[in-house]
Amino acid sequence: MKTTAKTDMRALVREIIIIVIGSALYAVGFQFFLYHNAIPTGGVTGLAMILNYLTDLPVGVMTIVMNVPIFIVAWRVIGLRFIIASLVGMGLSSIFVDLFALLPVNATTDPMLACLFAGAIEGLGLGLVCSVGATTGGVDIIAKLLRRKYQAIPFGTLILVLDLIIIAVFALIFKLYDRAMYAAIAMFVSSKVVDFVLYGATTSKMCYIISDENERVREAIVTKLRRGVTVVKGMGAYSGMEKQVLLCVVKQQEAMELRRLVRESDEKAFLIIADAHDVYGKGFTNLDSKE
Repeated sequence: MKTTAKTDMRALVREIIIIVIGSALYAVGFQFFLYHNAIPTGGVTGLAMILNYLTDLPVGVMTIVMNVPIFIVAWRVIGLRFIIASLVGMGLSSIFVDLFALLPVNATTDPMLACLFAGAIEGLGLGLVCSVGATTGGVDIIAKLLRRKYQAIPFGTLILVLDLIIIAVFALIFKLYDRAMYAAIAMFVSSKVVDFVLYGATTSKMCYIISDENERVREAIVTKLRRGVTVVKGMGAYSGMEKQVLLCVVKQQEAMELRRLVRESDEKAFLIIADAHDVYGKGFTNLDSKE
């Protein structure tokens, strides 16, 4: 029991440290690169930035205030543990934003450099926070809620779409269309870095194989590639003939080898290879891994 308690405490401390680092990185990307170059960011922080330009209210304080209703909804849907972790992430990132605003630091006056570096740094920060099952609030939570329904869409992509909406609002209000374009670049970079942190450098591939030589194809994949194959019953819409469809998930670096094996087994085979995110099970990510 004591060993378990110590392990749980170490895991908790580790998660808190990661959230602190991630929140600080997010604030660095926003305050030192975007804010001083009038490049908007997305989400609730972006809305807070708009209010700051209009009223001079602190960005961090407004971020906390606007997050309250979002957290209430998330608490009812997702649960208490996620809310507590995200409250820490949101609170820390907001505090860091206002603290860093006191420092006379502007990393660059070049808007292109600002958006590229801000996107990379913010994305790294968000990815770290999300890797331990938390968020920095706002759009991150909305994306988390949406992803429960649309699991095929990567987390970073959902954030990108929601952020672009906020950026469009900024452009319409202040007529800074060029800055909004720079912001879109920053958000794109950020979303890619988030996905890189969460899913790794490679993406798994889902392969559908339709062949008249199913036995040969299946045996080649199982014995030579050492990957499992699932047989799904199908029927041709035009011919009305029943077909067996082979379903197989492989790592990205194995996709070309699978293609070669299919070609050698049946040159007339029909092969579809698509990206697959969040693959859990033997040979991939453990089911108990945090999203």
